[in-house]
Amino acid sequence: MNNIKLGNPAVVGLAGFGMTTLLLQFHNLGWSGLGPIISMGFIFGGLAQLIAGIMEQKTGNNFGFAAFTSYGSFWIGLGLIWLLNHFEVYQSSHSDVGFFLVGWTLLTAIFWVGSMFIHRAMFITFSTLLAGFILLDLGHFGFPVMNIVAAVVLIACAFSAWYMMAAIILNDLAGREILRVGNPLIKAK
Repeated sequence: MNNIKLGNPAVVGLAGFGMTTLLLQFHNLGWSGLGPIISMGFIFGGLAQLIAGIMEQKTGNNFGFAAFTSYGSFWIGLGLIWLLNHFEVYQSSHSDVGFFLVGWTLLTAIFWVGSMFIHRAMFITFSTLLAGFILLDLGHFGFPVMNIVAAVVLIACAFSAWYMMAAIILNDLAGREILRVGNPLIKAK
């Protein structure tokens, strides 16, 4: 019998998701350039989330597998768009990026529904993520002030992801529930 305790890959995925989401909002608010975001987008948001997603698949967690590999791919894709623009290999227009975001909004809506079956902290994270994407969509298609509103909402999303990460780590270390994540909104049969 194997009694080796394995780590929960969600802690790395949530850490990367939260960090890169937070850093991008600093850029969207005009507080920082793209350099740190591109770097962390490829490594922590992209690669680390892809690895976490693959590890989630090994645990049988389809939601974690799909979410982490998807958003890891989002970060790698967004980083490539920025690099292709910067080096003038292929210029993505403002509306090109807007349509990229619309696709991610639709995918996030599916995850948002799924989050209702997990727990309230997950639902809050995906609710703020979905709201942030919708606001970014509006910001890219005629209402640029919505990008600023999206940044504030997505900062809350980043902190919500980190809250879940902290709950997994601290509850495990303490051997009891220190940080609550709440019950699912919808009970599975």
